[in-house]
Amino acid sequence: MEFSELAKNRYSCRKLSDRPVEKEKLEEILSIARLSPTAHNDQPYRIFVASGEEAVRKIKETTPCDFGASLFLLIAAEKKEGWVREFDGKNFAEVDAAIVASHVMLSIEALGLGSTWVAYFDAPKLKKLFPETADYELIALFPIGYKEKDAEPSPLHFERRPLEELVKYL
Repeated sequence: MEFSELAKNRYSCRKLSDRPVEKEKLEEILSIARLSPTAHNDQPYRIFVASGEEAVRKIKETTPCDFGASLFLLIAAEKKEGWVREFDGKNFAEVDAAIVASHVMLSIEALGLGSTWVAYFDAPKLKKLFPETADYELIALFPIGYKEKDAEPSPLHFERRPLEELVKYL
């Protein structure tokens, strides 16, 4: 699939089937995520994989945005490992984790799966339920699965501001 086609076809899928995601597809998503560029190549992120009955139950305690998934990826930033811009002290760990999350989101679509970038989750509660995440900034949660046959983009998906509002030439 051409990148422009991938970008145009991807949408936030909020209806996932109970069909299990193959281990090979999960491994491919994780491998693609690992290729993501990061500032100074410091790779200050972690990806937590949540699957299985107990893990999914815990995820569902922190967000209503599970959309029927039985597999979740949680993208986190490790601030201590982030490159810091000397001019203003800006730490890029969260930016780098967001780049990884974008690669994850697009690879999910490229593999014929569905997901949506979930930011609506109770991060403090998630950190309590999964203590291994406690020291990280939690950036994004991705419920992953096969799209239901009647899944479709939200009407908001098609609303785009004009380029003139978004792009400024210097």
